[in-house]
Parts: sequence; C-alpha cells; structure tokens
Amino acid sequence: MKDLQNINCHCPATENAAEKKSSKGLVSLLPKIILIAAGIGLWFVIYRQLYSLAGFLTYTLFSIQQGSHLGEALHFFLYDTPKVLMLLTLIIFGVGVLRTFFTPERTRKILAGKKESAGNVLAAILGIVTPFCSCSAVPLFIGFVTAGVPLGVTFSFLIAAPLVNEIALVLLYGLLGWKIAGLYLVTGLLVAIVAGWIIGRLRMEGHVEDWVRDMRTNADDIPGNSLTWNERLNAGKTAVVDIVGKVWIYVIAGIAVGAGIHGYVPEGFMATIMGKGAWWSVPAAVVIGIPMYSNAAGIVPVIYALLGKGAALGTVLAFMMSVIALSLPEIVILRKVLKPRMIAVFVTVVGCGILLVGYLFNLIV
Repeated sequence: MKDLQNINCHCPATENAAEKKSSKGLVSLLPKIILIAAGIGLWFVIYRQLYSLAGFLTYTLFSIQQGSHLGEALHFFLYDTPKVLMLLTLIIFGVGVLRTFFTPERTRKILAGKKESAGNVLAAILGIVTPFCSCSAVPLFIGFVTAGVPLGVTFSFLIAAPLVNEIALVLLYGLLGWKIAGLYLVTGLLVAIVAGWIIGRLRMEGHVEDWVRDMRTNADDIPGNSLTWNERLNAGKTAVVDIVGKVWIYVIAGIAVGAGIHGYVPEGFMATIMGKGAWWSVPAAVVIGIPMYSNAAGIVPVIYALLGKGAALGTVLAFMMSVIALSLPEIVILRKVLKPRMIAVFVTVVGCGILLVGYLFNLIV
C-alpha cells in the first residue's frame, strides 16, 4: 500500500517535469521555425523575379542583342543557375530533415527479412530518401547482405538510390517541369524494382564474393533514433551545406554546357542523331553514357538543352539513366564485393530496363 502511495505521489511530478521539458523544447524551437518560415517567404519572392532579372542583366546591363547566340546562351545561364541552386537548397533542406528518420542503418533494419516483390518495392522507395553515393556502395551492400536482406531487394535499393535521388528530381522539376520529373520518378522506380526482382529470381547468391557471405551482422544492432526536432532541423541545414557545397560546381558546369548548346547548336540538329527516327539512338545513348562520370547535377542541364534542340525524350532519358545508374566508377567499386558474372548480369538487366524506357517514351511521347 505504501508503495502504491509512493507511485501515486511521484506520477504527477514526473508528468509535470515531462510537460515542462516539452514546453521548454517548443519555446527554444520557436525562433528557428519563425526564421525558416521567413526564409521560405523570401525565397519565393526572389525565385519569381529570376527570369526578369536574367533578362535585365543580359539585354540591358550587358547590352547584348536580344535573339543573338550569345544573348540566348547568357540568358539561359543567368536564369537557370540561381533557379537550380535555389531549388536544390530548399528541397535538400526538407530531404535532410526527412533523412533523419531513414538512416542507412535503419533502412537496413527495415528491409532485413522482407520477402522479394514487396521488398523490391519498399527498397526502391527507401532508396530515394536514404543517403547514398557510389563510394558507399560497398559498405551498404555488405551491410544489407549480411543483415539478411535478399540479394534482389538489395539491388533494387542500390539502383534506385543514385538513379532516383532528390538532386535529379529537383533539377528535372526546375528545368523541365513536374510532368517530366514525375515521369522520371515512376520509370526510375520501375527499373529499380523490376531489375532487382529479376536478379533475385536468378538466384546468384553464389556470385557474391565469398568473404562477404562469410560475414554476419546483427540486424537488431541499430543505433536509436531519438533526435529532437532541433537536431533534425540542424541536420537539414548540414545537408544543404554538405550537398550543395559539393554539387554547385557540377550545376554551374552542366548549365554552362547546356547554355552553349541552347545558344549555338542549330534548331533540330540533335534530332538527326538523338531523334525518334534513328532506331540506334537509344542503345548508342546508353553505351555512351555508361563510361561517363557525372552526377545528376551535371547531366540534367545538358539533357534540358538537348531536348530544346530536338533530341527525343526517350533517348535523353536513357542517356541520363545510364550515366547515373550504370556509371563506370560504381561498377568498379562493386567489383570488390561481386564476381564478374554478377556484375555482367547487373549491367545487362539494368541496361535492358533503360533501353525499354527509352524506346517506350520515344514511341508514346
């Protein structure tokens, strides 16, 4: 009875302490929320003026003739560079906060033990929001396989993560609109899901390097995820500094190349080599794209310019997918954990999926 009285006595105090702690946390967070809201408002005001500002700088301040090759190229560069960087900053902040809920370790735990088919779908979706680059392919692959994630499910994640990342989607949305961005999202996920499922059906676990299969990881040994909202917002800020700090040079380089194509390449020229009429253009685009080393930040502005000069949508999508999903550096890195036959199957299956996407959209768009 005495114990019960002690419990009853202490419960209100504990609840009051928790309420005070929660209230204190909200109060400390309020200035940051107000600052973020004001920043987003200012962002929209500036974003809406970018086109006019680029025109003023090009044709008024620099006195370049409107309609000239140089004028078209410079206006393209001055408009798209800040637009893309602003979009990246806003979206990556949001994704940076979201990623605090989906760390690679937690993703591994979610996928461990999942059956194929449903696991392929879940892995591809998680690939969009989980931090990934080609340099982390090996540790992620090892962690997934040793945690009991099926091989096909692992490949669905490894394909979707670089292919359908937030940078690619932001750039496509900013340069080509939501329809093309949505199209890329859906087709990219389908390629990852189907390719992973096919690889899983082939039962090629024996073609993973022996030292990887001999390792064992406790899938339950995952760090906690009890971050405060203040820490999550700080993670969003860190993501902006880290990611934008790394890719801004690729953005500017890609837009510079795109500006040159936009201003100087004759209208319809790309249709002769990357148009719907050339049946060989899609496989040629894939073959050319694989050995190239680029990321979404560098390749999407070039894709935008190619489309403007008459290249077919399916062909340029196939080119972009091959550059991002089948880049030679990633293949070389994966060789550390996969035997040559497994590498060949991976490239063949994903390559066929990309070819199918290219031909399909050249046919229907």
